[in-house]
This record gives sequence, C-alpha cells and structure tokens, in this order.
Amino acid sequence: MTVRALSFLLAGAVALAALPIASAAQAPSELLARAIQLRTISSQDPAEFDPEAFRQFHRFVEEAFPRVHASLERHLINDWSLLYVWPGREPDQKPILLTAHFDVVPEGDASAWTHPPFAGVIAEGYVWGRGALDDKAGVIAMLAAAERLLAAGFQPRRTVFLAFGHDEEIGGDAGAGATADWLRERDVQLLFSLDEGMAITEGGVAGIPVPVALIGIAEKGYMTVRLVAHADGGHSSTPPPNTAIGVLAQAITRVEANPMPARIEGVVGGMLDATAPYLPTLQRIAIEQRWLLAPLVRTALEAAPATNAMIRTTTAVTMVAGGVKENVLPATAEATVNFRLAPGDTSDDVLAHVRGLVADLNVVVEPDSRATEPSPVADTGSAAYRLLETSLEELVPGIVVAPGLVLGGTDSKHYAPVADDAFRFTAFRLGPDDISRIHGVDERIAVQNFDEEVVPFYDVLLRGAEALPADGSP
Repeated sequence: MTVRALSFLLAGAVALAALPIASAAQAPSELLARAIQLRTISSQDPAEFDPEAFRQFHRFVEEAFPRVHASLERHLINDWSLLYVWPGREPDQKPILLTAHFDVVPEGDASAWTHPPFAGVIAEGYVWGRGALDDKAGVIAMLAAAERLLAAGFQPRRTVFLAFGHDEEIGGDAGAGATADWLRERDVQLLFSLDEGMAITEGGVAGIPVPVALIGIAEKGYMTVRLVAHADGGHSSTPPPNTAIGVLAQAITRVEANPMPARIEGVVGGMLDATAPYLPTLQRIAIEQRWLLAPLVRTALEAAPATNAMIRTTTAVTMVAGGVKENVLPATAEATVNFRLAPGDTSDDVLAHVRGLVADLNVVVEPDSRATEPSPVADTGSAAYRLLETSLEELVPGIVVAPGLVLGGTDSKHYAPVADDAFRFTAFRLGPDDISRIHGVDERIAVQNFDEEVVPFYDVLLRGAEALPADGSP
C-alpha cells in the first residue's frame, strides 16, 4: 500500500512516506482477524460478562502493538477500558483524543453466517466476524497508526489520548463515561475527539456517483416512555365501550400519526448544502431554493425511513403488553415507545408532545429515567473539521465531504462535554449492502479497505498533533 497521507515535513515530524508499512509482524487485517476471535461480548446481564475474554484482549494489544504498550502511559478504566496517553512536547496545548470500542454485540443465529462469527476468517478478500465493522476495526486501525508513528520516532507536539471502551454497546457508562470523568478530574479539555459513527459511502447517497464522506458532527439523543392505559377489568362477556387495550390502541395510533416536527436546517441543512452541487439538476435546485421549496424537500426526505430519521425525532413503538387470558378484561395495558431525539428537541419536549396527544384518554405517560439529550453540534468552521476534510480530499481524490447526523449512539456522547468538538467518522468504505451487516449477519470488511483505513488515522494524528494552531483556531 502506498502511503501518501502527507508528502511534506511537519514541524518535529517525519514524512509519512518514510514510515514502515508493517505493524509488528502482521498486516492490520490479520491483526483484526485475531482480535475478532476474542469474544468480548457486551451484555446487560452482569452474569453473562466473560472477564477472561477481555483480559485476553488486553494481552493481545500488548503483544500486537509492543511500541504502544512500551512507550505510552496505559491506564485501566474500571478494570476493562483502555486509555493510552501519548505525552506531547508542548503540554500546554489542548490535546486530542481518538477513541473506539472493542466490545461487540452477540452473534445472533451463528448458523446463518457464511463463516463462524468469532472465527476471524479471512476469505474472498474480506475479514469476517463480529466486530469487523463495529468497532474492533477502529481499535486496530488507531493502534496500528500509533505503532507506525512510534516506529518512525514520532513524538506529538500536543498530547494524544487513545481511548478504547469495553461497554459501548450497552451505553458506555463504565467505559467512555468513566474515561471522560478521568479527563475531567484532571482538567483536560480536548481540542477535538474522533470516534466511530459515519463513514465513506459508495452509492449510499442517491444521485451522487462519487464517494461521499459524511463526518458525524452530532448524534441523536435517546428516550423511552411507557404508555399505560387504564380501564375497568372484568369478564369479556360484558365489556365496556373502551377496554384498556382499546384505549392503548388509540394512544399508539395518535403517537405514530403525529411525530415531532421535521427540520431541514441545522446539521441536515449543512449536509444538504455540501452535497447539493453534486446532485442531479432538479434535486440541486430544490435544495438550493429550499427557502421556497422546503415543503417539497421535506416530503421527499420523509418518504424513506433513513432520511426521515435524519430530519426529525423518530417515534418507534417497540413493545406492547396487556391481558392474561382470552376471556378476561385487563385493567391495564401498556406500550413502550422509543424516541431518538434530533438536535433542537429535548426529552421534556417529547414528553410534553406525547402527553398532549393523549390528554383526553385514560393513559399515563411514564418517562424512562435513562434518557440522554442530543449531543452538542461540532463546528464545521473549526480548524479540526477542516483537518478531516483536507485529509480525506487528499487521500480520496474526487470525494465529497459533508457533515452528517449520527442516528444511533456512540461513546462520543460521553466525550462531547470535555471536547471543543466531537467528530464521529471512520474512513471505512461502505456500500448499501454493508450497513445491514452492522449488528447483523455476516459482518465483514474488505481487506484492502481496512489496511488502507490505517492511513487516515495516522494522517489525523500527524496533522492534529503537529499542524493545527496551538489554540485550534481556523
């Protein structure tokens, strides 16, 4: 692989073209395959946690990346998450943080996989297995980038943190949350953080024939409410006009039919503005003139679940319960409704909205206490964003770079309060078929794709640690 992340010398750094290609004795894709073999599965049930698998992962990192282990300060956060500190030559400068997680979701139906989900098979040009995309690939790529820089004798101008969480798939409180507390207790304010979230899409943005890199500058919040309907119980032979289940059905219908308002400005507006010049003529005109054609643009985006989720707080009824026997009227029935909060909405807004919709029904709206608000929005005018943009444009000629909104949750929600800007992006190239593999069957990543993924990370490390102004100003 040709290393071309930088062709010029940075102050105190070496040219990337001079860096050794190999990381330890194995290619990054081979190291990823080994990492996949370790069953670091997250579970809400503490009894299902396998500490030995996580210990094995720690030992694997020590062996596979000996320079990182020997040269950087290592801290165990809550026993299982890893935090590496790479001290800078100028410690008064704001540090940067690169983060990923090494826990994974369960495999599901293992018999449905082409290759066993924890075998770490390399075949047909892919690395197969749970974690190949989410997110052991990010961990290995970041460590491989650091290993190569250390092999070249690089010491950053500003301090660099590498944080690898062990519980992102169940919220990240004990991993990234505790790591953010560690930073906060030491008065660390990051210039920026970089995490998983979005990627390079090929064919994923309709109408744009070239690759598009969507850099996540914010992520949605998370909130769950219960709708609890009440009615007279009794025998089904003498039912009242409205049973508890019937009342609940009315409430569900109203909540689904009346979602939170859509917005096509803010984060989504920035994405539309950045991609519009590359769209077919009619789409481009509609976006550029959305001061007049906003209803048409909004209707088009609402037509597909993925784009509808980008422009509003979504409503998803996920569980219902009521009744114990076919001839018994239940006194209560309940539904669980999950909301993903778009920037601009709050959990209080959602609660008020739902309560207003069912105010005339005998329904109690109970919020879950675990709600998280939408993240702050990173600044696309900052030098840090421009660093990512420039790096991608140099590494992938012709690429379109745009800000985006991460619809799911990442560990960045913990780091955003201690970072001037939190970005969510890895340079994986994902086609339309790849998205369904994340948390699904046959998760995999192309070997060439992954081995090249290391380049953007050490490009970011070099540029972020060396080339940005001391205060991070544009």
